[in-house]
Amino acid sequence: MSATKYIHIVDWVMHELDQNRLHSGGKLPSVRSLAIQFQCSKNTVVKALEVLKQRHILYTKEKSGYFVVDDYKKPHMSDVQIDFLSAGPDPAVLPYEDFQHCMNQAIDRYKEQLFTYNDVKGLPSLRNELVCYLQNLQIFTKTDHIVITSGSQQALHILSLLPFPNGKKTILIEQPTYFGMIDVLTLHRIPTIGISLSKHGIDFEELERTFKTGDIKFFYTVPRCHNPLGHHYTNAEKKKIVSLAEEYDVYIVEDDYLGELDTDPKADPLYAHDQNDRVIYVKSFSKVFLPGLRLAAVVLPAELLPSFSQYKFSADFNTSPLTQGALEIYLRNGMFHYHIQRAKEVYATKLSLATDACKTYLPLDVHYTKPVSGFYLTIFLPERVKAERLTCMLAERDVQVADTSRMFLSHNQGEAIRISISQVDQQYISEGIFHIAECIKALQQNATFNPLSLTSKR
Repeated sequence: MSATKYIHIVDWVMHELDQNRLHSGGKLPSVRSLAIQFQCSKNTVVKALEVLKQRHILYTKEKSGYFVVDDYKKPHMSDVQIDFLSAGPDPAVLPYEDFQHCMNQAIDRYKEQLFTYNDVKGLPSLRNELVCYLQNLQIFTKTDHIVITSGSQQALHILSLLPFPNGKKTILIEQPTYFGMIDVLTLHRIPTIGISLSKHGIDFEELERTFKTGDIKFFYTVPRCHNPLGHHYTNAEKKKIVSLAEEYDVYIVEDDYLGELDTDPKADPLYAHDQNDRVIYVKSFSKVFLPGLRLAAVVLPAELLPSFSQYKFSADFNTSPLTQGALEIYLRNGMFHYHIQRAKEVYATKLSLATDACKTYLPLDVHYTKPVSGFYLTIFLPERVKAERLTCMLAERDVQVADTSRMFLSHNQGEAIRISISQVDQQYISEGIFHIAECIKALQQNATFNPLSLTSKR
């Protein structure tokens, strides 16, 4: 716990400031008293306070201690942009300093590999470590079946272009789905069909009919923490999908980019139900960790390994060994485990605030998804409300949301907006949902929007 104890001290100081219990020019408790309060060493306290000093929130007086910067002010609502659009990790939980230590160690450890070409599959030491790590996600595989790619986007790109052993050409995707996958398929003019996924799930009769008659190469699915719906398949549904894929000679590409945030300890990935090498498992480290790391792991059936590796080699020879080495160290020393535990708590709290606000503020005829974990939920707009107009109105209030039209193969799939809670400060989530509700009501009434006429509730 000592590896993340200083983060809790940072959070505590920020909370005290937000609650006005610490004021401009005010002195913090002594290092010794904070060490007693948080049951940690004085060095850990100093580390936390120095982080706040680097952020220009605290300053020091020689032999006097740490003080709040004189010009520190809590931002006013009018100065805050509520960003429900961005979907990267919360900056407050990004482990900059801890990962920097791992990067420095990786430079020392992998000096030779940094200046030469390496195994196209990735550093063997990282793949060995991933074998152990993936077991926590119920993925049991061998080192040779793991390939490291430059983010999950590269993995999806290669898989979309790659000829598969079943000889089929068409890719089936959920609608809506991750727009990055749609962009790959559209750009390369790959035959693609969609199957509707709603807040209630998927039509399995339609899925079977499509598998049977659609010349399906693979089915791309995000089985938990779905983007943009937040939908989760049950274990029974996952078994059924895998069974149908085996029956009709279809592969499955399982994008488990937020698997670590699943709050159900009994939930398994599709891969866990696969007995016949039908499921290709893709695990990104962007959303739950560091987006700029550009690392993902792909677990492949033996028959796809040679061709996937060939396509990977033609793309970039190999993924950066420096970031691979740093991730290996971060996984092996247990830091990643503590990071994930903290991230789960933060995002679970934020998602709960968002769903509670939707229940409180949205009109009764406005439906929305109710995910149990992850980053996303979707609000389905009533008949007279257009997503494009709504997003413009919200932008005038400094509230950003995503129109879901880009997440469909065609744009006539109904009107909806995606809410991402990952980068919104907790104190503004309810405020943002309130603005969304007020703008929907205004559009329902065909009222002329006047941002000064609608007051905010706090």
